[in-house]
Parts: sequence; structure tokens; C-alpha cells
Amino acid sequence: MNRERFIKQRRRDWQEFESLVGRMQRHRIAKWHSDDVAALSRLYRSICYDLSLVQSREWGARLEQYLNDLVARGHNCLYRSPPQSFRTVSRFIAGGFPALLRSYRWTCCVAAALFLVPFLVSAVVGILRPDLAEFVVTQQSLEATETSFEEMLYTSLDDRYAGERSLMSGFYVFNNAGIALKAYALGVFCGIGSAVILLFNGIEIGFLVGFVASKGGLLAENFFSFVVTHGAFELTAIVIAGVAGLVLGQGLLFPGEQTRIASLRQHGIESLQIALGAAGMLAIAALIEAFFSPLPISSGFKFATGLLAWFSVGLYLLRAGDVEEPAA
Repeated sequence: MNRERFIKQRRRDWQEFESLVGRMQRHRIAKWHSDDVAALSRLYRSICYDLSLVQSREWGARLEQYLNDLVARGHNCLYRSPPQSFRTVSRFIAGGFPALLRSYRWTCCVAAALFLVPFLVSAVVGILRPDLAEFVVTQQSLEATETSFEEMLYTSLDDRYAGERSLMSGFYVFNNAGIALKAYALGVFCGIGSAVILLFNGIEIGFLVGFVASKGGLLAENFFSFVVTHGAFELTAIVIAGVAGLVLGQGLLFPGEQTRIASLRQHGIESLQIALGAAGMLAIAALIEAFFSPLPISSGFKFATGLLAWFSVGLYLLRAGDVEEPAA
């Protein structure tokens, strides 16, 4: 049997298997029909044999990869564990997310550079030439920042504080999640859209920081003590959301030995997981920004808390999820 005849004879089973796996994965195990399970098991065994045949006869890497993907999908479908939502989510948060992020360390470095370089340059320019900030941040935003931080936002934990901060927490969650979603979704344009979002945010935030720093005094103290703690989560999450978009673009541009569709499927799943992790960090940032950052407490305590937050975020992303090598 030659390669073309083999593909012609087996293609119908492969297509049926793909359709069956897709249908079964959309439903809980308890709702699977016995006939579907039997058909899936039969087709799974035959496709495993097809894969071994293709490998032994060296009928092409693309065909081998296609069948290997089918076998992997079938295995995951047949042997997946019953849903354990809380355990799965907690495991992902505790170690899966940072470990996945570290597996794309070079992509993380690129995303960090795309944000940090324009941020630092813009901050320096903003300090030296604060008049240029209005061309990037807008005069209205700069005036609002000056008005908000000329003095402490609150002097006591009264009803006004409780009402306003509860309202603002919802706004911050919505706003921050929108930033992450945009940075991730624009990755579909070969990662270029995500790179632009990182550059734009770096420039805009950098100019705002530089402008405030140039003013100095109580304005700078109130502003930086306000942003230092939630900034550890928010700024880091913006970069991570950009990483998710770049990973998506990477799947489109560099499929490697996989087909472009298979590469996009794999990178798409992993980029979505990274984006969800970033969204979680932005949600934490929103809660801190709403309820802790404006507290009428000393700036020194806020700076100390901010330093602890930055250290904790860094330690979590760099070390959480590490698997120690067993002793020899």
C-alpha cells in the first residue's frame, strides 16, 4: 500500500474521530452516550496503529504530526479526570501559571523590554520636559492627576470612603480587565497589536510618572504612595497580557515542525491561560487600588507595603511552580 492510497482509505475514519472527540469534549463525562464511547475507543486504537505505520514507513512529518495530534486528543478525551474545578484552578494559580509563563522566558523578556524601555525613556523626558507630557497623556488627565493628589484623598474611614471605594472597585476591575483583553486579543495580528499596546502603555505611563516626579513635593508623595502597591500587580500584569498576545502571534508565525493550525491551537490555549492569569492579577490590583491605596495612613507604611508587594510578585513569578530534582 502506498501513501496516497493509505490516506484515501483512512481519511474518513480520521475525520469521524475528530468530529466525535470535538462533540464529546463539549459535554461532561456523565452525559456521554455509550455508543459514542465505544466508537471513540475503536477509532482511537485504529489511529494509534495508523500512527505507528506512518512512523515506520516514514511517510512524512506532517502526516505523522497530524495523526499524533489526533492520538493526543483522543487520549485526553478518553482518560481525562472528572471535573475538579476548585482544585484545578487553585493548582493553576499556585504553580501552573508562573511555570507556564517561565516556559516562554524569551517572549517575557521581549514583552518587558517593549514596555520598560519606552517607560523609562518617557519618564526621564517627562522629568526634564514636563510640558511635553500633555501631548501624550492629554492636559485634562494631567490636571485631574494634580487635583486628585494635591492632598490626601481621604482623611478618615467614613461613609463617603466606603461608598466611593465600593463604586470605584467595579470600575477598576472593568478597566484593568479591558487592558488585558486588548493586549491579548490584538496578538492575533501576528503579535504586532500586542507590541503596540505595550509600547503605548509604556510611553503614556512613563510620561505621567515623569510629569508628577517633576512637580515633587506633596503631589509626588501622595501619587507614588498611592500607586506603589497596586502597581506591582497592575504593571506586571499589563506586561504579562502582552506576553499572551505575543505567544498567540508566535503560534502563527513560527509553527516549527507542526502544521500552522496545530501550532495555533497549542499556542492559543497556552496564551489564553497566560491572559487569564494576567486578568487575575489585574483583579487583585483593582481591589488594592480601590480599598488600600487611598487609605488615610502614612506614606511610609504604603511604600513599605509596596516594596513587599513587588518582592512577592517577583518571587511568585520566578519561583512558584518549580519542581525540585529528586536526590541522586
